[in-house]
Amino acid sequence: MSVRIDAQDPRYSSLLKGHNLRWPASPSDAVRLIEICENTSDVVSALQRTVDAGLRPTVRSGGHCYEDFVANNPDGVLLDLSLLTSSHMPGDPGRYRISTGEQLGDAYLNLFKRHGVTIPAGSCYTVGAGGHITGGGYGLLSRLHGLTVDWLSAVDIVTIDVNGKAQLVRASKTEHADLFRACRGAGGGNFGVITAYYFDRLPVPPQEVISGGISFDWARMTEARFVDLVLKFGDYWATRGTQQDTWGLFSILNMSHDFINLSFQFCNPDGSCRDLSVLDEFLDRFEGCNGSPEHLAIQGDKVISRKPSASEACPGPHGLTRRGWLEATIEEGGGSGRERAKYKSTYMKQNFTAAEAKRIYKHMTRTGERAELKHSILAIDSFGGAINRPAMAAETSCFQRSSIMKLQFMSFWEDPAEDNGRLSWMRDFYTDLYSGEEVPARYAGTPYPGQRYEGCYINYPDSDMLAYSFWPQLYYGEGDLYPFLQDVKQRYDPHNVFHHAMSIRPKG
Repeated sequence: MSVRIDAQDPRYSSLLKGHNLRWPASPSDAVRLIEICENTSDVVSALQRTVDAGLRPTVRSGGHCYEDFVANNPDGVLLDLSLLTSSHMPGDPGRYRISTGEQLGDAYLNLFKRHGVTIPAGSCYTVGAGGHITGGGYGLLSRLHGLTVDWLSAVDIVTIDVNGKAQLVRASKTEHADLFRACRGAGGGNFGVITAYYFDRLPVPPQEVISGGISFDWARMTEARFVDLVLKFGDYWATRGTQQDTWGLFSILNMSHDFINLSFQFCNPDGSCRDLSVLDEFLDRFEGCNGSPEHLAIQGDKVISRKPSASEACPGPHGLTRRGWLEATIEEGGGSGRERAKYKSTYMKQNFTAAEAKRIYKHMTRTGERAELKHSILAIDSFGGAINRPAMAAETSCFQRSSIMKLQFMSFWEDPAEDNGRLSWMRDFYTDLYSGEEVPARYAGTPYPGQRYEGCYINYPDSDMLAYSFWPQLYYGEGDLYPFLQDVKQRYDPHNVFHHAMSIRPKG
């Protein structure tokens, strides 16, 4: 039976918040009860009690929800699935199983040590599989192997039927197929409580990877150099990066008001690092930004490269490390801290224009607001590769299958007094970036799906988008995906038990 924690329990205050300390926004927004569930029976019973009491359930696995969809639930019930892990659940012969309470880092360890396989998911160890996978799931191996949901074979999900009864449903391509598709990318908190994910097969991870980065100096980063850097990065993914021999290369161009760096992880498509020509060619692109490395060479466990020119924007050597995949993946996983945060996202189908790059430069070099600007970051992730298989758009609820880059706008802080400044800076930046001639006037302020953009990522929800009547199209496209999801919602959650500000709306 689940552990029930109310406001009189000394554990209540510690378990009330997830990783984003903005939520709950006030004590009056907090849940009445927290139910700690360790198995599917616990989930069914706790959900039934919640519905019978006429209360709203919200669900948490890792606690990384970017908005107030979980912790803000006045007088409601929070179902905490963080102890619902594979070690507590019966197996399914012939299938790999990941329970929703499992952290991604633990899932990597279990799959690798037990079976020698992995999922192409995120790089933050502490993110819960529950929310990450149902929103699509992507990470450093996604260009090589696709999204996590592309490999999904079935889910166990507890739904509430028309009579108000909690029931466990196994959804797959052959049973409850529409519900299964909806669980492959539509995001959490929509149709029920997923308790397990099943995979008939999974990819073998690389034997080794080379990872590293290049740091750029803001003091010598003129607007012209910045534009050149951003356009060279984007051009690679729009051209050379679409070719299959490059799919083992994943890179992020990170920038804040204090730093700019280019990080990357690389392996050949066969999982080795024997041929470094693709990585060498990629780094050569940035010769005009900071000097080019000489042709890379492996000597034992080391990768040898040349120092960039000290006269350019990037002093010091390129830092490159050759390691086994598991070691690199487990060490990569940050993001375990708890702080106040805000996020936005964009999928890009084409390279930046020079005007877009200049607008980014303008907002990343603003001064006079140092408290609001510290730890405010734009991360430009590589995308595409194996993700961009058009057929998978019809099998999953991730329609973004033409993008070459994915942008994350992030800000992290501790003092609530900074809230307004932080939120204003990000909103101003985002609105300005998408209000140029690249965006049709009726969609100004958003990366509306079209020739240049492919909307936003539902796992990076942004409540600011609710100001636009077309917000569902930003996350689910202009086609029939959102109406399809509304049909699934009507059939499997007829009373709209599972809802939040950006959940799938019932029809009518």
